[in-house]
Amino acid sequence: MDGVQLGARFSIATNRLNFCGPADAAPALYRAITTGKDLAAAGRALGGFEALMPYLESIARKHGKSPLDFDVVEAYWIGNRLLDPFDRADFRALLMALTRRGLPRSAADRLAEHLPERPVPHHMFHVGFVGVGTVTGHVPTTLENMESCRPAWARVLEVLPDTLRVERSPLVRDGDRLALGDAARSSVPYDPRVLPDVAPGSVVAVHWGWPAAVLAPAQAASLREWTLASLSAANESLPALGVFRS
Repeated sequence: MDGVQLGARFSIATNRLNFCGPADAAPALYRAITTGKDLAAAGRALGGFEALMPYLESIARKHGKSPLDFDVVEAYWIGNRLLDPFDRADFRALLMALTRRGLPRSAADRLAEHLPERPVPHHMFHVGFVGVGTVTGHVPTTLENMESCRPAWARVLEVLPDTLRVERSPLVRDGDRLALGDAARSSVPYDPRVLPDVAPGSVVAVHWGWPAAVLAPAQAASLREWTLASLSAANESLPALGVFRS
């Protein structure tokens, strides 16, 4: 799997929901995932995802890489050590890049004023701190949508013809902060062409109700590590931002 294929796996669900990205992106993303073909077209499509590319470009620039390198894409969606050296100055520049993609300047300025000590350029931090839907305006920033939008790990209990029975810990509100709740069981639809090797005991990454990828053990551990780091960083700022203030 290369970076375009990994990015396509996490991006196709939101594109099919018309939340982000070019309107005609899904077919190229699906071909990239299932056949390994049309990677150039899929890469161009990923370039049109409003919030995605500023993060990938920021991570890549920090390390002298290309935005669609596998480890850059993995850093944003799953987590790896490319996220380690980011600081407030880096994230302020990233916020300005997001304003060129649709984030209101007033929102960027307010977020810049309340940056935590160690902001994390991971999708969980984007969801919890910048806010799901704040760049495109297509999705309200609610706890339910935060839970759907974050990349979540889930243990597969049973594989049915087009459904997975899984167990995962949901995102919950703890006062004016975010936390992970007790594990609960649920069912999610899946495409056997996308996950041909999924089996009971596999750990899958779920994004907007879509099992995007089977995670290797090290990736599952990284997703948990960077999710917790992102939550810790976001929780430094959420009380001041008043996200949950009624």
